[in-house]
Amino acid sequence: MAEMPARLLVAEDNKVNRLLLTRSLELQGHQVATAENGRVALEMLRQDDYDLLLLDIHMPEMDGFQVLEHLAADLRLRELPVIITSALEDLEHVVRCVELGADDYLHKPVNPVLLKARIGNSLEKKRLRDQQKELVRRFATSEVAQDLQESGFALGGRRVRATVMFSDIRGFTAMVEKQSPEETIELLNTYYTLMFDAISGQGGVVNQMIGDGLMAIFGAPLPLPDHSAAAVRAALDMIEMIELFNAERVPQGKSPIAIGIGIATGDMIAGYTGTQHRATYTCIGDTVNLAARLEAHTKVAKNPILIDAAARAGVGDSVATEALDPVQFRGKAEAVEVFAVRMPSRPTT
Repeated sequence: MAEMPARLLVAEDNKVNRLLLTRSLELQGHQVATAENGRVALEMLRQDDYDLLLLDIHMPEMDGFQVLEHLAADLRLRELPVIITSALEDLEHVVRCVELGADDYLHKPVNPVLLKARIGNSLEKKRLRDQQKELVRRFATSEVAQDLQESGFALGGRRVRATVMFSDIRGFTAMVEKQSPEETIELLNTYYTLMFDAISGQGGVVNQMIGDGLMAIFGAPLPLPDHSAAAVRAALDMIEMIELFNAERVPQGKSPIAIGIGIATGDMIAGYTGTQHRATYTCIGDTVNLAARLEAHTKVAKNPILIDAAARAGVGDSVATEALDPVQFRGKAEAVEVFAVRMPSRPTT
């Protein structure tokens, strides 16, 4: 593959070596910036974006080893390709650099042909890593992508206290029977776009979509203050968006849609389930099951948003609620307190 021009940073305390290396790299078509020591290099890396760092070991103020340690501790910089250029030839220094995260180690004086090949190889690895990150961002939420970047991927879970939401379209099956598959796909795409916006706008993460139903988590994988209140605010936003959506559908002769939302707060196990080849981020536990049953109960209660007592406590007085009769859900030893969220009054136009 032909080498693509890149933004390189050269950290070298010897001015002559710095100028010669810069000239060689510029002749290869790269944009080159320079730093006379490790401290300056680190400041430049934190202020701007570079594709690769060429790093000397022995430098004043902060040596190459210290720079590598700082890079490894920095979430944004720890995957930056680093090629060491040093006059130190003993194996101990080479091993230490590699253990600290360096991609390559070249002895001075550096052979220009070898340097070009090593830079090309490092940039290609970076390109592939960037493509992988982009795929993760495209097929996972930003919160899951951040969790993967910070913690890495591992099957299993951890106990968290969070809030779970389930939602689906009422009468969806009957609606599908009256319209073409193309209309159904268009409806679902629009529906999910609106629901994702409402949920992510309050810090929630949609982790499952099955037909017309979805599951969202508030408070995992990233912590979210007041996750109960955030979930209820998202639910109210969802109802408002559906009302606005129906205001466009009905004049077109299409049936209005309605949704039911169940929300529960409590402890659960959150993490990645599946296999090493295919996995999803999800939550399991009694709280999750309760949220699903509350969503189903919205049909019986004829209220679009139902929450449990723990979610009600988390909401406080920020949202108006109404206590309904306790419900004996399947699988629960005792009846569950259920609260309906009251819809705020909207100004008439």
